[in-house]
Formats: sequence, C-alpha cells, structure tokens
Amino acid sequence: QVQLVESGGGLVEPGGSLRLSCAASGSIFNIRAMNWYRLAPGKQRELVAAITRSGSTSYADSVKGRFTISRENAKNTVTMYLQMNSLKPEDTAVYECNAETLFQYYWGQGTQVTVSS
Repeated sequence: QVQLVESGGGLVEPGGSLRLSCAASGSIFNIRAMNWYRLAPGKQRELVAAITRSGSTSYADSVKGRFTISRENAKNTVTMYLQMNSLKPEDTAVYECNAETLFQYYWGQGTQVTVSS
C-alpha cells in the first residue's frame, strides 16, 4: 500500500506561482512513476506531468515551459513537487497526485488550484 498526501493548492492571480507537494509513504519501493493529473469542471482528467523512478520527466503541451515536476527521496518517504509558474485561468482545477506500481494506481485526495484576479 502507498499513502499519498497533497498540499500547496490555493488561490493565485494570473501570472503567479504555486508549488504543490505530494508526500508518499508506505510501500514506496514499489513505485515506478509518479504523476500529477488535474480535473477541471466540464473537462476530462488530464495528465499534467510525470516523473519516473529514474528521474525522467514529461509534460502536457499546455504546461511545458511553465510547470516543473521534481522528486525528493528520503529513507521512508518520497515527495513529489509541481512548481507552477506563469499560471493562467485555464490552469484552474483540482490537482491530483498519482503513484504507479506494477499492479495498482494510488491517488491523493486532490488539492484545488484557482487562478483568478
């Protein structure tokens, strides 16, 4: 089992920045990749950014050059970050942390990001 706890969402003006965090605990040695998804009202869930165990990263075209995914390993936890810069109103969504193992996906509780003036 993997437990995921997210933090860092909030309200920010267009052009501003936020950093999201996702702390993973439990069977972290089974995690192959970690991902950030987002779900906006009336839209399908979108894969925003991903980072593999080896550190390879990938991004949705809509956030390339503005968002950066990273990961910090500790003895019993892994923390994934999403640095979001130059935020736009269309980035407004619930951001969800996801961890992939060989047999299962785990999800965090989600954190609301609202970009508005």
